[in-house]
Amino acid sequence: MRSGRVIGCRVDETTLLIIGLGHVTARDVVLGIGEDQAVTRSSFVTEWRLAASSPRVRHGFAALLTAGDMDLAMTTIRFGEEETATRYIFSPRLAPAEEAAALVVESAGSQSVAVLNRLLDALMAGDVDRRRLQTVTALLRAAHASDGFIELIGESHDGATFLQGWSRGMAPGHCRMSVVGNVTPVVAECGIATFPRPDAPDGGTGFVCLVRADQAGPSPEIEGLVFRGRAGWRYAAVHSRKRIAGPLETPEHIRSILLRTHGAPDLLLSLRAAANSFEGKETVSGLPYPVRMGIDSAFEADGGNLLVTGWLYDPDTHIATVRLRRHNAAVRLDERWTRFDRPDVTDSFKDQQDFAPGLLSEQLPHGFITHAQLPSEDAGAPLYFELTLHDTRRAFLPVKLTRASARQAALRQIGSIDPATPALPAIVDTQIVPFLRQSRGSTPVIETVLDAGSFDEEASPPIVIGAGESDEEIFPLLALLALDPETRRAPIVIAMPAERFRRQSARLRELARFYGLSARLVSAKGTGDVYEMLEAGTQALSCETVVSLSASLIPREAGWYGKLLATAATLRGSILSPVLAYEDYSIRWAGYWIDDGNSDEPVVGRYAGYPLKAVTDMKPTRIPAASLECCAMPREALSHAGGLSGGYLGAQEKGLDLGLRLSRSGFDAYLLPSVQMWGSDDARHGISATMSACVEEIDRKIFRSQWSPILTAEKRSA
Repeated sequence: MRSGRVIGCRVDETTLLIIGLGHVTARDVVLGIGEDQAVTRSSFVTEWRLAASSPRVRHGFAALLTAGDMDLAMTTIRFGEEETATRYIFSPRLAPAEEAAALVVESAGSQSVAVLNRLLDALMAGDVDRRRLQTVTALLRAAHASDGFIELIGESHDGATFLQGWSRGMAPGHCRMSVVGNVTPVVAECGIATFPRPDAPDGGTGFVCLVRADQAGPSPEIEGLVFRGRAGWRYAAVHSRKRIAGPLETPEHIRSILLRTHGAPDLLLSLRAAANSFEGKETVSGLPYPVRMGIDSAFEADGGNLLVTGWLYDPDTHIATVRLRRHNAAVRLDERWTRFDRPDVTDSFKDQQDFAPGLLSEQLPHGFITHAQLPSEDAGAPLYFELTLHDTRRAFLPVKLTRASARQAALRQIGSIDPATPALPAIVDTQIVPFLRQSRGSTPVIETVLDAGSFDEEASPPIVIGAGESDEEIFPLLALLALDPETRRAPIVIAMPAERFRRQSARLRELARFYGLSARLVSAKGTGDVYEMLEAGTQALSCETVVSLSASLIPREAGWYGKLLATAATLRGSILSPVLAYEDYSIRWAGYWIDDGNSDEPVVGRYAGYPLKAVTDMKPTRIPAASLECCAMPREALSHAGGLSGGYLGAQEKGLDLGLRLSRSGFDAYLLPSVQMWGSDDARHGISATMSACVEEIDRKIFRSQWSPILTAEKRSA
């Protein structure tokens, strides 16, 4: 450095470090930049007496100034007001941080530690980005302010990263620090605990700290720690032979040094809690209290949607909180679960003297069922219950998950509950319905497509038959289609779940050849109802119009296909459905009606039970929603409506939901009374007949929760 000249060092995108020789007051000063001396800005300045001064120059200085919009080709800088200003010429190149630190150390001598600390106090006071922290690290290394190493990085389930190493400058208590690595740095107060380390060089001591996971970043990306120790700012690098401990290993490492640590009480309590973290083992059975827990079933649907049922025996209420945890995410359950009687649990403990409830204990229902949501991106991490007692100790119970669709999980759960239990309404309203409402509709994934005969979807609109997960016989339907001259020539798509496809595809291909039908067989992954199979069938086509047909329906008479298409041609872009009838010649479905009468909540119903002859002679009629069990529609209609809803257990409300969404996405719905199909209501598969009413009530509640606000708003706007 020379008198009258300054050297610049880029700290980050907005800050410039300037080093020079001369006397500049060590405070915030006003400076001017370049030829335009009217440009002024505030600057932090620190000053020192030169280690080897001369008669002309006795001081050096360093300044930090905001340089976001500064022209780095500037030539001069002015410190102070115009009348008393000192002007300097910029060096033609910017110096790296290592060179800037060497200049400060060389010129300040024994004062360099204090000078760097003042600079770093200013640099670490505001927002710190990765480039600024890299500059800070380079300054500390060049100034020989590296201090110790980090030897162990411990991951945890508690949202904290455990760091262990040794240092000379660490002291028990709280200090300001920031993790260096591939993470957005955050400067924060962090508790430090120390412990004896006879193997540490030059009187160093061991240290441990817990850093929030969002401040530490991924463990392999941690490079070091910048901290303000007892003698100022220091840098502790991660040792090249570091060890990274997983969440299940970290508690044991903390316990190994816990009794030897010294630090602030709050940090010691945090370390004690971390030492008592989940290690992948069941620890509830080891509690010295009458507290036990068991899990009956645990289902996970899409998006981290969980439904768990089990029992908790805690007659003397030792448990303060119950949480379900996975990785860093947790949800408290004891404030949201539904409890119910479990006589089997009570009987299993009543003869055990050590587990008998106290005289003042509260006899609570031991069973529970709960719905919870945890981030799905952590789906591979272990799931476990965390029981926290009133004395702050914790116990854990791992949970083994069964992955299933929301519908399958809800049906299996409902089937395991006694329909006579008084808690059933609360279970439905507070657990099952919210669980189903948060489930997403699944798009069928086509697994196999086989053609039987010469399949030409351009010959006429294809008939897409949806054969859902039930065991309705599709073979008689094929015979009826073959007897009708119109449908015998039509291309036919049969879509079914993969398991049924494997059982029946060979026979279906033989029948198609025998009847002379043009057929395409489509296999969709997983199980699905008739609407999911209809969607899969339309995905296997590229034509403009399709005719959907549930495999559980039977045409009342021949010629239905031509009538449906002829009327649909006059109502282009609409969805046209025939009447569905029961075997006793009464109406099963002849359109929907919306009763907005005097009720605040509109009611959507269907015409059922009327004689079939009441509608036979009617003309095509506009209706609020079509039935996709049988209809002529544009092939892209389902994709325009956003696909199927995933929250329904049966087909009736699911079909109504889909029909309403199709009408609101621009596809008008019409009823064609002159065409009729025979069929019964959808069967409730996978659940006992005694729970059928419960399933229907659940679907009605889900439908009302989705559509009542929409229909009410439409009623008010009308």
